[in-house]
Amino acid sequence: MPDVGSAEDAHETFRRAVEALHSPLHRPEITVGEIPAPQRLAPHSAAVSAEVTVDGEEIAWGRLIVLYDPENTRDWPGPFRVVCQVNSELESDIATDPLLGPVAWSWLTDALEATEATHHTLSGTVTRATTEGFGTKADQGATTEVEMRASWTPESDDLSVHANAWTALLASAAGLPPLDVADIARQRPRP
Repeated sequence: MPDVGSAEDAHETFRRAVEALHSPLHRPEITVGEIPAPQRLAPHSAAVSAEVTVDGEEIAWGRLIVLYDPENTRDWPGPFRVVCQVNSELESDIATDPLLGPVAWSWLTDALEATEATHHTLSGTVTRATTEGFGTKADQGATTEVEMRASWTPESDDLSVHANAWTALLASAAGLPPLDVADIARQRPRP
């Protein structure tokens, strides 16, 4: 496994990792901003959120959290752990598809592969929730939302490709067309 820092250089390693969160692939529909990070999960943590907006309407949103424990005292297998959440509203015909879970999970695995975000110990869930209005809200109709929560351990401290995978996942969940592989390569930071 590549070197992902030590306790002696934890602040510098974590600083570089956090900088990578602010350089995901550029998509005009996706706005990324910093949010407060959970403080009790790791000695160092950072978080960003994103909204996917098309024609002035928010159609998906998500969070990406980076946890860093240079002394490996946590239960995850490595000093870094990336945690993400993505939510999007679905069309009613897609919401009832029994393959929704595996298809939504493939959005993440495909995004990790396309961005070459090397990782291990990937885990997560896909949940669909249907909301129906009653009484004075009966005319609003039913809506269904899919929510994915996942986490994995990066194999290096360059988290830019993991941030790219997360934005690609957001794009897939929102139904946006994928970026061309050449676009991904062109936007990848060079050492």
